[in-house]
Amino acid sequence: MEIGIDSFASALYGSNALTPVAAMEQLLERIALADKVGLHVFGIGEHHKKSFLDSSTAVILAAAAAQTKNIRLTSAVTVLSAADPVRVFQSFATLDLISKGRAEMVVGRGSSIEAYPLFGFDLNDYDALFREKLDLLLKIRDEEFVTWRGKFRAALDNQPVYPRPVQEKMPIWLGVGGTPESFARAGTLGLPLMVAIIGGNTRRFKPLVDLYREAGERAGFTANQLKVGLHSPGFVSDDNEKAVAEYYPGYAELWTRLGRERGWPAVTRPQFDQLVGPEGVLVVGGPERVAEKLLHHSEALGGVDRFTFQMDNAGLTHEQLMRSIQLIGEKVIQLVNSAKK
Repeated sequence: MEIGIDSFASALYGSNALTPVAAMEQLLERIALADKVGLHVFGIGEHHKKSFLDSSTAVILAAAAAQTKNIRLTSAVTVLSAADPVRVFQSFATLDLISKGRAEMVVGRGSSIEAYPLFGFDLNDYDALFREKLDLLLKIRDEEFVTWRGKFRAALDNQPVYPRPVQEKMPIWLGVGGTPESFARAGTLGLPLMVAIIGGNTRRFKPLVDLYREAGERAGFTANQLKVGLHSPGFVSDDNEKAVAEYYPGYAELWTRLGRERGWPAVTRPQFDQLVGPEGVLVVGGPERVAEKLLHHSEALGGVDRFTFQMDNAGLTHEQLMRSIQLIGEKVIQLVNSAKK
Protein backbone atom coordinates (compact mmCIF):
# COMPACT_ATOMS: atom_id res chain seq x y z
CA MET A 1 0.00 0.00 0.00
CA GLU A 2 1.26 3.46 -0.93
CA ILE A 3 0.76 5.98 1.87
CA GLY A 4 0.76 9.75 1.56
CA ILE A 5 -0.74 13.11 2.45
CA ASP A 6 -3.29 15.37 0.79
CA SER A 7 -3.33 19.07 1.63
CA PHE A 8 -5.60 22.02 0.87
CA ALA A 9 -2.76 24.45 1.63
CA SER A 10 -4.64 25.93 4.56
CA ALA A 11 -3.51 29.28 5.94
CA LEU A 12 -5.41 28.66 9.19
CA TYR A 13 -4.28 26.58 12.15
CA GLY A 14 -7.25 26.64 14.50
CA SER A 15 -7.92 30.25 15.42
CA ASN A 16 -4.41 31.30 14.40
CA ALA A 17 -4.09 32.70 10.90
CA LEU A 18 -0.69 32.61 9.22
CA THR A 19 0.47 34.97 6.55
CA PRO A 20 0.18 33.35 3.11
CA VAL A 21 3.97 33.45 2.75
CA ALA A 22 4.50 31.64 6.07
CA ALA A 23 1.80 29.07 5.34
CA MET A 24 3.28 28.25 1.93
CA GLU A 25 6.78 28.00 3.36
CA GLN A 26 5.59 25.55 6.01
CA LEU A 27 3.65 23.48 3.48
CA LEU A 28 6.77 23.07 1.34
CA GLU A 29 8.72 22.05 4.45
CA ARG A 30 6.15 19.32 5.11
CA ILE A 31 6.37 18.02 1.55
CA ALA A 32 10.17 17.96 1.77
CA LEU A 33 9.98 16.01 5.04
CA ALA A 34 7.45 13.58 3.55
CA ASP A 35 9.93 12.87 0.76
CA LYS A 36 12.83 12.50 3.18
CA VAL A 37 11.10 9.97 5.45
CA GLY A 38 9.74 7.84 2.61
CA LEU A 39 6.10 8.73 2.06
CA HIS A 40 4.96 7.70 -1.41
CA VAL A 41 2.77 10.59 -2.53
CA PHE A 42 1.78 14.16 -1.66
CA GLY A 43 -1.37 15.72 -3.11
CA ILE A 44 -2.54 19.33 -3.29
CA GLY A 45 -6.24 20.11 -3.67
CA GLU A 46 -7.93 22.93 -5.53
CA HIS A 47 -10.06 25.61 -3.90
CA HIS A 48 -10.81 29.24 -4.62
CA LYS A 49 -11.51 30.43 -1.08
CA LYS A 50 -9.79 32.89 1.24
CA SER A 51 -8.58 30.33 3.79
CA PHE A 52 -6.88 28.07 1.22
CA LEU A 53 -3.84 28.74 -0.96
CA ASP A 54 -4.28 25.88 -3.44
CA SER A 55 -5.94 27.62 -6.40
CA SER A 56 -2.82 26.99 -8.56
CA THR A 57 -2.08 23.38 -7.68
CA ALA A 58 0.58 22.69 -10.29
CA VAL A 59 2.59 25.75 -9.23
CA ILE A 60 2.81 24.49 -5.63
CA LEU A 61 3.71 21.01 -6.81
CA ALA A 62 6.41 22.38 -9.11
CA ALA A 63 7.97 24.23 -6.17
CA ALA A 64 7.84 20.97 -4.21
CA ALA A 65 9.38 19.06 -7.11
CA ALA A 66 12.47 21.26 -6.92
CA GLN A 67 12.91 20.31 -3.24
CA THR A 68 12.21 16.56 -3.44
CA LYS A 69 13.64 13.48 -5.15
CA ASN A 70 11.33 10.47 -4.88
CA ILE A 71 7.82 11.33 -3.70
CA ARG A 72 5.06 11.37 -6.31
CA LEU A 73 3.26 14.70 -6.69
CA THR A 74 -0.42 14.88 -7.55
CA SER A 75 -3.49 17.05 -7.55
CA ALA A 76 -6.19 16.14 -5.05
CA VAL A 77 -8.38 16.97 -6.91
CA THR A 78 -8.21 19.05 -10.07
CA VAL A 79 -11.70 20.49 -10.65
CA LEU A 80 -11.69 19.46 -14.29
CA SER A 81 -15.26 20.60 -15.02
CA ALA A 82 -14.23 24.24 -14.53
CA ALA A 83 -10.85 24.00 -16.29
CA ASP A 84 -9.46 23.75 -19.82
CA PRO A 85 -8.15 20.19 -20.33
CA VAL A 86 -5.41 21.44 -22.66
CA ARG A 87 -4.02 23.80 -20.02
CA VAL A 88 -4.41 21.19 -17.29
CA PHE A 89 -2.41 18.69 -19.32
CA GLN A 90 0.27 21.23 -20.20
CA SER A 91 0.67 22.25 -16.54
CA PHE A 92 1.07 18.69 -15.31
CA ALA A 93 3.26 17.66 -18.24
CA THR A 94 5.54 20.55 -17.27
CA LEU A 95 5.44 19.34 -13.65
CA ASP A 96 6.40 15.89 -14.91
CA LEU A 97 9.46 17.36 -16.63
CA ILE A 98 10.49 19.31 -13.53
CA SER A 99 10.01 16.29 -11.25
CA LYS A 100 11.62 13.85 -13.72
CA GLY A 101 8.52 11.68 -14.05
CA ARG A 102 6.75 11.99 -10.68
CA ALA A 103 3.59 13.88 -11.66
CA GLU A 104 0.05 12.55 -11.40
CA MET A 105 -3.47 13.96 -11.44
CA VAL A 106 -6.63 13.16 -9.54
CA VAL A 107 -9.49 14.76 -11.46
CA GLY A 108 -13.08 15.25 -10.41
CA ARG A 109 -16.13 17.47 -10.54
CA GLY A 110 -15.30 19.07 -7.19
CA SER A 111 -17.27 19.00 -3.95
CA SER A 112 -16.81 22.78 -3.62
CA ILE A 113 -18.59 24.73 -6.33
CA GLU A 114 -16.93 28.15 -6.17
CA ALA A 115 -14.87 27.45 -9.33
CA TYR A 116 -17.96 27.29 -11.56
CA PRO A 117 -19.16 30.91 -11.33
CA LEU A 118 -15.56 32.11 -11.03
CA PHE A 119 -14.70 30.71 -14.46
CA GLY A 120 -18.10 31.27 -16.06
CA PHE A 121 -19.58 27.75 -16.02
CA ASP A 122 -23.18 26.75 -15.30
CA LEU A 123 -23.74 24.34 -12.42
CA ASN A 124 -26.61 22.84 -14.39
CA ASP A 125 -23.90 21.39 -16.66
CA TYR A 126 -22.06 19.88 -13.67
CA ASP A 127 -21.75 16.32 -14.98
CA ALA A 128 -21.86 17.04 -18.72
CA LEU A 129 -18.87 19.37 -18.38
CA PHE A 130 -16.89 16.72 -16.56
CA ARG A 131 -17.68 13.91 -18.99
CA GLU A 132 -16.68 15.97 -22.00
CA LYS A 133 -13.52 17.40 -20.47
CA LEU A 134 -12.36 14.05 -19.13
CA ASP A 135 -12.73 12.62 -22.62
CA LEU A 136 -10.55 15.39 -24.04
CA LEU A 137 -7.94 15.14 -21.26
CA LEU A 138 -7.49 11.40 -21.80
CA LYS A 139 -7.24 11.90 -25.57
CA ILE A 140 -4.53 14.54 -25.09
CA ARG A 141 -2.63 12.23 -22.76
CA ASP A 142 -2.74 9.35 -25.21
CA GLU A 143 -2.23 11.23 -28.50
CA GLU A 144 0.27 13.94 -29.41
CA PHE A 145 -1.89 15.21 -32.28
CA VAL A 146 -5.50 15.63 -31.24
CA THR A 147 -8.68 15.74 -33.29
CA TRP A 148 -11.71 16.29 -31.06
CA ARG A 149 -15.12 17.94 -30.94
CA GLY A 150 -17.43 18.76 -28.06
CA LYS A 151 -20.10 21.12 -26.80
CA PHE A 152 -18.28 23.27 -24.25
CA ARG A 153 -14.93 23.93 -25.91
CA ALA A 154 -13.61 24.84 -29.35
CA ALA A 155 -12.82 21.83 -31.54
CA LEU A 156 -9.28 20.59 -32.19
CA ASP A 157 -8.25 19.46 -35.67
CA ASN A 158 -5.01 17.45 -35.68
CA GLN A 159 -3.66 19.92 -33.13
CA PRO A 160 -0.41 19.01 -31.33
CA VAL A 161 -0.32 19.58 -27.56
CA TYR A 162 3.05 20.28 -25.90
CA PRO A 163 5.04 19.69 -23.84
CA ARG A 164 4.81 15.93 -23.57
CA PRO A 165 5.51 14.42 -20.14
CA VAL A 166 8.41 12.15 -19.19
CA GLN A 167 5.99 9.34 -18.38
CA GLU A 168 4.57 7.65 -21.47
CA LYS A 169 1.15 7.52 -19.82
CA MET A 170 0.98 10.02 -16.98
CA PRO A 171 -1.34 8.62 -14.27
CA ILE A 172 -4.80 10.18 -14.14
CA TRP A 173 -6.95 9.02 -11.21
CA LEU A 174 -10.68 9.64 -11.03
CA GLY A 175 -11.72 11.24 -7.74
CA VAL A 176 -15.19 10.16 -6.57
CA GLY A 177 -17.54 10.67 -3.64
CA GLY A 178 -20.62 8.48 -3.38
CA THR A 179 -22.25 8.51 -6.83
CA PRO A 180 -22.54 5.03 -8.38
CA GLU A 181 -22.24 6.45 -11.90
CA SER A 182 -18.82 7.90 -11.05
CA PHE A 183 -17.52 4.54 -9.82
CA ALA A 184 -18.81 2.78 -12.93
CA ARG A 185 -17.32 5.48 -15.18
CA ALA A 186 -13.87 5.01 -13.67
CA GLY A 187 -14.06 1.27 -14.19
CA THR A 188 -15.28 1.50 -17.76
CA LEU A 189 -12.38 3.83 -18.59
CA GLY A 190 -9.85 1.69 -16.70
CA LEU A 191 -8.77 4.65 -14.57
CA PRO A 192 -7.41 4.26 -11.03
CA LEU A 193 -10.04 5.25 -8.48
CA MET A 194 -9.56 7.68 -5.57
CA VAL A 195 -12.46 7.48 -3.11
CA ALA A 196 -12.95 10.36 -0.68
CA ILE A 197 -14.59 9.05 2.50
CA ILE A 198 -14.86 11.73 5.16
CA GLY A 199 -17.52 10.34 7.48
CA GLY A 200 -19.37 7.23 8.60
CA ASN A 201 -18.25 3.66 8.07
CA THR A 202 -15.73 2.81 5.35
CA ARG A 203 -17.29 -0.61 4.72
CA ARG A 204 -20.47 0.97 3.33
CA PHE A 205 -18.47 1.93 0.21
CA LYS A 206 -17.64 -1.71 -0.61
CA PRO A 207 -20.60 -2.17 -3.03
CA LEU A 208 -19.50 0.95 -4.94
CA VAL A 209 -15.90 -0.25 -5.17
CA ASP A 210 -17.22 -3.63 -6.34
CA LEU A 211 -19.22 -1.77 -9.02
CA TYR A 212 -15.98 -0.07 -10.15
CA ARG A 213 -14.11 -3.37 -10.41
CA GLU A 214 -16.99 -5.13 -12.18
CA ALA A 215 -17.30 -2.31 -14.74
CA GLY A 216 -13.56 -2.40 -15.34
CA GLU A 217 -13.48 -6.14 -15.84
CA ARG A 218 -16.39 -5.95 -18.31
CA ALA A 219 -14.43 -3.30 -20.23
CA GLY A 220 -11.45 -5.64 -20.49
CA PHE A 221 -9.14 -4.23 -17.83
CA THR A 222 -7.16 -6.45 -15.49
CA ALA A 223 -7.30 -6.35 -11.71
CA ASN A 224 -3.80 -4.85 -11.66
CA GLN A 225 -5.00 -1.93 -13.78
CA LEU A 226 -7.99 -1.20 -11.53
CA LYS A 227 -6.27 0.47 -8.59
CA VAL A 228 -8.22 1.77 -5.61
CA GLY A 229 -7.12 4.71 -3.48
CA LEU A 230 -8.72 5.99 -0.29
CA HIS A 231 -8.61 9.56 0.99
CA SER A 232 -9.78 10.15 4.58
CA PRO A 233 -9.16 12.49 7.50
CA GLY A 234 -6.49 11.29 9.90
CA PHE A 235 -3.59 12.12 12.17
CA VAL A 236 -0.73 10.23 13.81
CA SER A 237 0.90 11.13 17.11
CA ASP A 238 3.16 9.31 19.57
CA ASP A 239 0.29 7.40 21.20
CA ASN A 240 -3.48 7.04 20.93
CA GLU A 241 -4.40 9.37 23.77
CA LYS A 242 -2.13 12.16 22.58
CA ALA A 243 -3.39 11.86 19.00
CA VAL A 244 -7.03 12.21 20.07
CA ALA A 245 -6.26 15.09 22.44
CA GLU A 246 -4.44 17.00 19.70
CA TYR A 247 -6.84 16.23 16.86
CA TYR A 248 -10.32 16.39 18.37
CA PRO A 249 -10.63 20.12 19.24
CA GLY A 250 -9.75 21.35 15.75
CA TYR A 251 -11.77 18.60 14.07
CA ALA A 252 -14.86 19.42 16.13
CA GLU A 253 -14.49 23.14 15.46
CA LEU A 254 -14.09 22.62 11.71
CA TRP A 255 -17.01 20.24 11.22
CA THR A 256 -19.31 22.18 13.52
CA ARG A 257 -18.56 25.34 11.50
CA LEU A 258 -19.17 23.48 8.22
CA GLY A 259 -22.36 22.10 9.72
CA ARG A 260 -23.67 25.61 10.36
CA GLU A 261 -23.04 26.41 6.69
CA ARG A 262 -24.55 23.19 5.29
CA GLY A 263 -27.24 22.25 7.79
CA TRP A 264 -25.44 19.49 9.72
CA PRO A 265 -25.65 19.09 13.51
CA ALA A 266 -22.71 20.05 15.71
CA VAL A 267 -20.01 17.43 16.29
CA THR A 268 -20.21 15.63 19.64
CA ARG A 269 -17.49 13.66 21.41
CA PRO A 270 -19.45 10.36 21.26
CA GLN A 271 -19.78 10.79 17.48
CA PHE A 272 -16.06 11.45 17.20
CA ASP A 273 -15.20 8.42 19.33
CA GLN A 274 -17.32 6.24 17.05
CA LEU A 275 -15.53 7.58 13.97
CA VAL A 276 -12.14 6.86 15.57
CA GLY A 277 -13.28 3.33 16.48
CA PRO A 278 -12.52 0.20 14.43
CA GLU A 279 -15.35 0.69 11.90
CA GLY A 280 -15.23 4.50 11.69
CA VAL A 281 -13.52 6.42 8.94
CA LEU A 282 -11.11 8.57 10.98
CA VAL A 283 -7.54 7.26 11.03
CA VAL A 284 -6.37 8.85 14.28
CA GLY A 285 -4.00 7.38 16.86
CA GLY A 286 -0.50 6.19 17.56
CA PRO A 287 1.43 4.39 14.81
CA GLU A 288 0.21 0.90 15.77
CA ARG A 289 -3.46 1.85 15.86
CA VAL A 290 -3.17 3.78 12.59
CA ALA A 291 -1.45 0.89 10.81
CA GLU A 292 -4.14 -1.47 12.08
CA LYS A 293 -6.86 0.91 10.88
CA LEU A 294 -5.33 1.20 7.41
CA LEU A 295 -5.22 -2.56 7.07
CA HIS A 296 -8.82 -2.76 8.28
CA HIS A 297 -9.92 -0.17 5.69
CA SER A 298 -8.13 -2.13 2.98
CA GLU A 299 -9.84 -5.35 3.98
CA ALA A 300 -13.22 -3.58 4.13
CA LEU A 301 -12.91 -2.39 0.53
CA GLY A 302 -11.43 -5.57 -0.91
CA GLY A 303 -7.94 -4.10 -1.15
CA VAL A 304 -6.58 -0.56 -1.17
CA ASP A 305 -3.52 0.38 -3.25
CA ARG A 306 -3.06 3.91 -1.89
CA PHE A 307 -4.14 5.78 1.24
CA THR A 308 -3.81 9.54 1.70
CA PHE A 309 -4.32 11.39 4.97
CA GLN A 310 -6.15 14.73 5.08
CA MET A 311 -4.83 16.31 8.27
CA ASP A 312 -3.98 19.99 7.86
CA ASN A 313 -7.49 21.41 8.23
CA ALA A 314 -8.12 20.36 11.85
CA GLY A 315 -6.37 23.14 13.75
CA LEU A 316 -3.05 21.31 14.06
CA THR A 317 0.19 23.26 14.27
CA HIS A 318 3.01 22.96 11.77
CA GLU A 319 5.07 21.14 14.43
CA GLN A 320 2.30 18.61 15.06
CA LEU A 321 1.90 18.01 11.34
CA MET A 322 5.65 17.55 10.88
CA ARG A 323 5.73 15.03 13.74
CA SER A 324 2.81 13.14 12.20
CA ILE A 325 4.56 12.94 8.82
CA GLN A 326 7.72 11.70 10.51
CA LEU A 327 5.80 8.97 12.35
CA ILE A 328 4.04 7.88 9.16
CA GLY A 329 7.35 7.56 7.33
CA GLU A 330 9.38 5.99 10.12
CA LYS A 331 6.77 3.71 11.72
CA VAL A 332 3.36 3.42 10.04
CA ILE A 333 4.64 2.44 6.58
CA GLN A 334 6.90 -0.23 8.06
CA LEU A 335 4.10 -1.61 10.24
CA VAL A 336 1.71 -1.85 7.29
CA ASN A 337 4.32 -3.45 5.05
CA SER A 338 5.31 -5.97 7.73
CA ALA A 339 1.70 -7.00 8.30
CA LYS A 340 1.13 -7.55 4.56
CA LYS A 341 4.11 -9.91 4.14
